[in-house]
Parts: sequence; C-alpha cells; structure tokens
Amino acid sequence: MYTLSKNLKTFALVLMVLGLIGIAYGFLSAPKTTAEVEQILTEQAHHSDDAHEQSSHAVSEADHAAHEQHLEHVLNQLQNKPWTAVYTACIFVMLVSLGILTFQAINQAASAGWSPILFRVMEGLSAYLLPGSIIFFIILVISVMGGNHLFIWADPEVVANDVIIQGKTAYLNVPFFLIRAAIYLVGWNLYAIYLRKQSLGLSQTGDLSYHKRIFKASAAFLVFFIVSESMASWDWIMSIDTHWYSTLFGWYVFASFFVTAITTIAFATLYLKSKGHLELVNNSHIHDLAKFMFGLSIFWTYLWFSQFMLQWYSNIPEEVTYFIFRIQEYNLPFFGMLLLNFALPLILLINSDFKRLGWVVVMAGTCIIIGHYLDFFLMIAPGTVGGSWFIGVPEIASLMFFIGLFIYVGFSAIAKAPLEVENHPLMEESKHYHY
Repeated sequence: MYTLSKNLKTFALVLMVLGLIGIAYGFLSAPKTTAEVEQILTEQAHHSDDAHEQSSHAVSEADHAAHEQHLEHVLNQLQNKPWTAVYTACIFVMLVSLGILTFQAINQAASAGWSPILFRVMEGLSAYLLPGSIIFFIILVISVMGGNHLFIWADPEVVANDVIIQGKTAYLNVPFFLIRAAIYLVGWNLYAIYLRKQSLGLSQTGDLSYHKRIFKASAAFLVFFIVSESMASWDWIMSIDTHWYSTLFGWYVFASFFVTAITTIAFATLYLKSKGHLELVNNSHIHDLAKFMFGLSIFWTYLWFSQFMLQWYSNIPEEVTYFIFRIQEYNLPFFGMLLLNFALPLILLINSDFKRLGWVVVMAGTCIIIGHYLDFFLMIAPGTVGGSWFIGVPEIASLMFFIGLFIYVGFSAIAKAPLEVENHPLMEESKHYHY
C-alpha cells in the first residue's frame, strides 16, 4: 500500500504556494490605465532605435483618437497576460489528466493485457480531473462574462463591428458555450467517478460483473470523448482566434495532451518504482509506455505538418495569417517547440533499447512536457496578448501551481487504494508481461 510521503506532499504544497504568489504578482503588476501603458511603451522605445522611430511616427502622424485606441488595445493585451498564463496552465494540466483517463479507457475497452498493473496509477492521476474541471469552468465563466478579454466573441462591442463573428453567433454565444462546457466536463467526470467505483468494487469482491461494466462504460466513454474533445478544442482554444479555423484542430489538440498524459504516467510509474513500489512493473512495461511516447510524438508531428503545410500552401489570407503571426512574433517558441516535440523525442527514443532505460525516458519526457506546454501557449497567447508576450513570472508560477495541485491530488488518490487491481482477469498476464 502506497503512502503519500511527507517530502512529496511538501514539494507539492511549496509549488502551489509559490505559484499563487507568482500569479498574484502577475495580476498586481499588470497595468491598470492607458497612462501606464504609454509609460511602458516609452521605456521600451528607449531600448530600441527602431521602436523609438515607430513610436515617434505614430504620435506625429496619427490623430489623438487613433493613438488612444492603440493604447487601449495594448492595455487589453497586457491585462490579458496574467489571465492567459493561468488559463494556459489550467487547461493544459486538466487535459493531461483527461488524457490519462482516456488512455485507461482505451486499454479497458481493448482488454489490453500489458497495462492492468498500471491502472491504479492512471486512476489516481486522473482524479485531478474533478478539481481541475471546477477551476477551469470558473475561469471560463469569468472570461465570457466580461472578467477579461480572452474571448473577443463574448464582447458585444466587438461582435457589433465584426461581420465574420456575427456569422458565428448561433454557435459562439455565452449561454450555449457554457452549456457545452458543462456537458463536456460533467460527462468526463462521471466516467472517471464510475470507473473508480467499479474498479474498487472488482478488487473488493472479485465479481467479474464489475469488469464487464467497466468494459461497456469505457467503450461508451470513448464515443462521447471523440465528439466532446473535438468540440471542446474548438470552443476553448480555436475560438480565441475567432476568424481562423482548422478542420483537424481537434485531433491536433488531442495528440498534444495525449502524448503528455502518457509521459506523465511513465514519470509517476518510474517514481513509484524508485520508492520500492510497483515491484512487478518491469522494463517491458516502461518500454511500452516509451513506445507510445515515441509514436504519438511522430503522430503529433504529422498533424502539425499537415495543418501547417496545407494552409501555408493554399495561402488563403484568413488561414495563413495564423502561422505568419506566430512565426514572426513567436519565433523562438514556435521553432523551439518543434525541436522539443519532434526532434529530441525522435533521437532519444528511436532505439528500442533506449526505451527501457529510465533516465532516457525521463529526458525525452521532460522535452515532451515542456514542448507541449509551449504548444498550448502558442495556440492561446497570440490571440489574447498578441505581440505583448513574454514567458515570465505569471506563466511559470501558473504552471507551478497547477502541477503542484496535480501532484497533491493525484498521489493522494493513488495512496487511497492498493496499487494492484486485485481480481482483475488480466492481472496475471500483466504481471508476467515481457516484450
């Protein structure tokens, strides 16, 4: 029976406390008036001759109203910055927990023989989905009710002057948006709660009817997940860039958080094994997790290239602008993400023997987690903060807080039940799995 160690608990709490302090700093340091914005822009201009020339040109040739409008626009972007940091970290960590739940559902529905020994780890880590969903839904409500400017389609003034957004109001309106979000989140959490209950029932009684219920519920959940995840991706991420759309965006977002989810399972498994638990987890189990990390990294790259190449080649202004802005204004994270999400996992995990080495899996996994956080940041930040971006205290602190909460909730849930799912019909096959 695993017990949450004092060191891990303290580590998680420290992350949360430091994260909250950093988040508070981000909101308190954000400018409150256009006068503060003008001062910031003036200070930036002094550090760049080009910027100074552009600033002087704007002041001398643009009328006062246009200048005030520009300052208001930059003010909205800078005020969005701490909100963007919190939103990005919140949705990223929540979707990782959803990915862990989905990975278990796939293994349950497929009656996979290698993975039952890891089911308790997956159940525990996916327990974060409930508190993560509550926090995320609160942020959504604040965002669309005028608490920030993350979703421009929720601003009546913007909609009144934008013909394209007006054509999407049947779908992009606040009541329908929040109803959809509630359906997605409630549906995912109901399955997570049901799965945990049936799994504990199977261990306690040995009644195989619990296993049959898990199989049926997992198959039904995957059907619901396929539809709801795609729509959630449109709602929560793609609608931030309201004019732009991609027909494979749902798959792209799925690949990003799903590979991160499996990486997280691998990290938790290696940690527990290093502490003397999961004795029957062998190199073949680690090898299979690493295979999924490798294969899904290639799958993500395929989707990224398909989305990028087709839109870039067609060169339709409303499509290609999405990538032009990111390449020009987010050059370092844009190409750095490709290195972390494709090149390094490919190099580190392409050799079959490397997939059995814990330290190699940790190196590749670290690249994957950082790279896919950058991927989410690149999907969200350009539409909310524009060119006024910088990965600083609010972004790092937000990630620290939600990772700390994930560790605390996930490992607390793991500690509430034996690490082995007793009476599972495929457990013996999993215990003696060798590849």
